[in-house]
Amino acid sequence: MLKQLMSVMVALVLGGATMAQTGPLRLTITDGVIESLPYAVPTFQAENAEATQVAVDLTRLVARDLTGTGLFREIPSSAFISQPSAFTQAVSYPDWRAINAQALITGAVTVSGNQLVVKFRLFDVFSGAEMGGGLQFAGTVDGWRRMGHKVADAVYGRITGESGYFDSRVVYVAESGPKDQRQKRLAVMDYDGANTQFLTDSGALVLAPRFSPNGDRVLYTSFESGFPRINILDVATVGRRQLTTAEGEIAFSPRFSRDGSQVIYSLANGGNTDIYRSDLGSGAAVRLTSAPSIETAPSLSPDGSQIVFESDRSGSQQLYIMSASGGEARRISFGDGRYGTPVWSPRADLIAFTKQNAGRFHIGVMRTDGSEERLLTASFLDEGPTWSPNGRVIMFSRETQGAGGTSSLYSVDISGRNLQPVAVSGSASDPSWGPLQP
Repeated sequence: MLKQLMSVMVALVLGGATMAQTGPLRLTITDGVIESLPYAVPTFQAENAEATQVAVDLTRLVARDLTGTGLFREIPSSAFISQPSAFTQAVSYPDWRAINAQALITGAVTVSGNQLVVKFRLFDVFSGAEMGGGLQFAGTVDGWRRMGHKVADAVYGRITGESGYFDSRVVYVAESGPKDQRQKRLAVMDYDGANTQFLTDSGALVLAPRFSPNGDRVLYTSFESGFPRINILDVATVGRRQLTTAEGEIAFSPRFSRDGSQVIYSLANGGNTDIYRSDLGSGAAVRLTSAPSIETAPSLSPDGSQIVFESDRSGSQQLYIMSASGGEARRISFGDGRYGTPVWSPRADLIAFTKQNAGRFHIGVMRTDGSEERLLTASFLDEGPTWSPNGRVIMFSRETQGAGGTSSLYSVDISGRNLQPVAVSGSASDPSWGPLQP
């Protein structure tokens, strides 16, 4: 499951605890209950006076990213025996072993005008060796959060063998007003809820935004014309255009193809709802299903060869998989309740979904053949899962009960551990997690 970059270290197994270290530092992630890896991150060195506050803020951001995964546990600075006095200083490994730190992160920050340079190093404390070479990131002072996320991504990747997900953005529906008169507009934010930018106003109802594979565009459904229409929005310019559909047709639930050149979506016409694929260049549309039932919420496999979708063709809302070119579909959900909003993992091994059963809503995952179904959450209303770029974490929206109920964003690890709210300003729903930023 993980790349063999760094040999044996800490095995995280079902019900298991941290094992004795016999080789280079490595965190192997399984679906079990785990003991977090203890690490230390002294405040990065400010190499000039202008960098003092940025160094503090950036260090805290790196720590929040790592600790927020549930896989790492920060050792407080009050426990430190020594502190690095310079970025190039040799590490006193016995001091860090004494407080049971298994990983040590050091760094330095320089500010020159609006230019920011961040350096960091990662050390395996018990083997007494540096893990990989040091890295340096350069950018503007305003972009310090991105550089902090990049440091955390690099640390996460070197220890786990997986890619990180911190330097990424999420597009979502920002909500305001009372529940019966809710105003909605598109917004984009950092994965942790910071740096919110609004992409539309609240003049028209918007639903189900979806990032393009490279994060430059967003698909969403708008009621601006009075009927659901699919819009394509350029994130950089906020310019938009509408997907061409015929008069009387209702288009919704869109997603980009893996290369971003096509859109798959649901289209209702004449009392029937089917899945279509449209080429964004030519505008040509192809009908992929033709069952006398409601077919919606299509999601492509990472290789673009298959589509998972929801359908009531069996009499209740269930999940099906078919070829990306259409044809016969096979049912993959067979548990109690109704299944919807399936989303293929970027790793290709799992499908996330929303399940409604016995008056409760759940976010769950299953194998692509329908086996090993696992429910990760349970609430009055959990829905709309979206995957982190590395396929490790799922974000979704949760709505509270009652007339004053509000919608918030949450994330959860695919093992069902580490459920936590996302620090979004105001109410939010319909998240779509974008790729790692370049």
